[in-house]
Amino acid sequence: MSDIPFSNEDLYKSIFQEKQKIRIYLKKVSFNKIITVIKFEGQGDKTDLKKLASEMKSKLACGGTYSENTIELQGNHIEESKKILISKGYPSDSIEVNKLL
Repeated sequence: MSDIPFSNEDLYKSIFQEKQKIRIYLKKVSFNKIITVIKFEGQGDKTDLKKLASEMKSKLACGGTYSENTIELQGNHIEESKKILISKGYPSDSIEVNKLL
């Protein structure tokens, strides 16, 4: 057995997270509702992002969706979203937050 404490899959995820550029911003939609948009710029595993979207919706107790490297959450969840992403291993310097509407 090898002395490496992680698998190739863990290494792939780590490299993916480090190279990923993430933008978090608010968007106003119909009926003056606000949604939080988390846009992942770069290539990655869509199943991981779908899973992340599901976990975020559960932790933030809100509705939302995932499509084409973008997670949309109902409501203003900018700060909470950033904290969750950092706890999942994404570097804080790769996360750009825009609080303007």
